[in-house]
Amino acid sequence: MTQHDPQRHDSPPVEQTTRGHTIGRRGILRLIGLGVLSIAPLPLLSTIRTAIGGHFTRSEGEVARTPDGRIRQWTMIIDLRRCDGCQSVGKPPQCTAACIQGHFAPEPMEWIEVYEGELPGGGTQFIPTPCQQCQNPPCVNVCPVAATFSTPEGTVLIDQDRCIGCRICMAACPYDRRFFNWGEAPVPVEAKLAHYDAEHQVPAKKGTVMKCDFCPDMMRDDVLPYCVQGCPNDAIYYGDLEEDVASNGKEVVSVSRFLSDNQAYHLKEDLKTKPRVYYIPGHGEAVGRDAFTKGRLPTQWPWINLTKGARTWKR
Repeated sequence: MTQHDPQRHDSPPVEQTTRGHTIGRRGILRLIGLGVLSIAPLPLLSTIRTAIGGHFTRSEGEVARTPDGRIRQWTMIIDLRRCDGCQSVGKPPQCTAACIQGHFAPEPMEWIEVYEGELPGGGTQFIPTPCQQCQNPPCVNVCPVAATFSTPEGTVLIDQDRCIGCRICMAACPYDRRFFNWGEAPVPVEAKLAHYDAEHQVPAKKGTVMKCDFCPDMMRDDVLPYCVQGCPNDAIYYGDLEEDVASNGKEVVSVSRFLSDNQAYHLKEDLKTKPRVYYIPGHGEAVGRDAFTKGRLPTQWPWINLTKGARTWKR
């Protein structure tokens, strides 16, 4: 696997109503006692909120706006200098684990997958790879029923109510970041209490495509996405291009300055897909990793062991 060649496809996550009340994803997590994640603390974005001058205010149609009315443009920065594939904590990649737990993703679905890529002089680097949230998205361009679409906030979503399961978008995605529901996904029973929305794709629907949703609904509530929370080395930053700020939960940076000062790049830049995910070159050196220390522990789906009748899916 090379640095610019992430790969994989497969299955999904889940939501419904109870006693006439709609329960969202965060409501489900409260119900099952996760507190939004047992994997990592829940950092509220008070620091970044102060830096940008106010709450991530909601507006009509669930669009987040800046205090002066501009539509927020979500972005992610992954600092590979700080990513060691969680070798230092002796665990599988915790960004992946947090995402799986937060979305009840069935095995083998990894919405953010950590690849180990070869370096030019030998050794390896770890590359966390979510949906790249392209601004020139091949997937959107080929969908025959407009089930996958771009939002005003710059995220790319899939409406499973419209998806016909043709999988053309999967073939078009150069990052291999889309997954197909071949059957009814095995999920915790609590997940079935959620109300479906394209922003969190719960409950999973048989015969449809799913992927990383970039968690814009969490950001509107001043909560960092699961992958950001789960990273033990604070390698993942999430923020707003309009206000030029991003945070990893510990510090706030100027997006433009941070990208320029550290020679940030996109995966497969030659394709001109214009991703919203940026990478800072590195191999975990900032957290003490030697590039020649290869290997990471395999990804786990911890909720499967707690769910009666849960089964794994094969590609």
